[in-house]
Amino acid sequence: MKTSFAALFLLIASTVISQQPTTVPQGEPTNAKEAEAQKKEQAQQKLDEEYADLVAKLPTDQRAWEKVLQDNLGGFYFPIHQKEKLSGKSNAWDFVQDDPTLPRVLLIGDSVSRGYTLAVRKALAGKANVHRAPENCGPTANGLKKIDIWLGDGKWDLIHFNFGIHDRATPLPDYTQRLEKLIERMKSTGAKLMWASTTPIPDDAAKKQTAVSIIERNEAAAEVMKKQGVIVNDLAAAITPLLATLQNPNDVHFTAEGYEFLGERVAKAIESELK
Repeated sequence: MKTSFAALFLLIASTVISQQPTTVPQGEPTNAKEAEAQKKEQAQQKLDEEYADLVAKLPTDQRAWEKVLQDNLGGFYFPIHQKEKLSGKSNAWDFVQDDPTLPRVLLIGDSVSRGYTLAVRKALAGKANVHRAPENCGPTANGLKKIDIWLGDGKWDLIHFNFGIHDRATPLPDYTQRLEKLIERMKSTGAKLMWASTTPIPDDAAKKQTAVSIIERNEAAAEVMKKQGVIVNDLAAAITPLLATLQNPNDVHFTAEGYEFLGERVAKAIESELK
């Protein structure tokens, strides 16, 4: 039986198709999860490119500061900083152009400290150059690793610092020993030192955190500050009566009003010592 041209064509085509690879072309997502991951990666790549273009146009000292942030803020905070920088929104890690006639102040602390940084700058505008360490400073163990980066090369008149929430599981002997070492390093700058007591945290079994852990560390740290002659800014005592209205529910962080309150408290304490 003669095979028709059409039948022969279909036979050849089906053979060719059957021999084609069944794998998806490289780079294309194979499921929703991969598609979402690829979308995020592409968005971050675009963000990186736009941020790089912006930074390239900055003066040398500001470019250097952005490089410090890039190296230290980490995968969570750095993209936030990039977006805020591109949108023109101020944040805790803004470059600070010093007024040489004013004292220089450094804030060291975790995300709570980050939250009140802008309020401190606002309250001390025209009175002090307010800088902050280029990251969420975390526990004392991280402080010992990064303190030289945070202090930089400039002269500080006052350093306001806190370590506590991220040390809630640190054994008290280790916590106090690390505080001693950090204080020794900060004193070597010649700056006045001011310790802020750690603001309260709620009990949360899922996060393995207890309110009493902060009370214990504040008590232990207070003894270290007394021994070392460090000025105390008791933020815990100031905010505790107002937690119901100024702290987010079941959270260590605060509302916008809470950060304003803390920032004003920090600014007043700093100003009183600078005078």
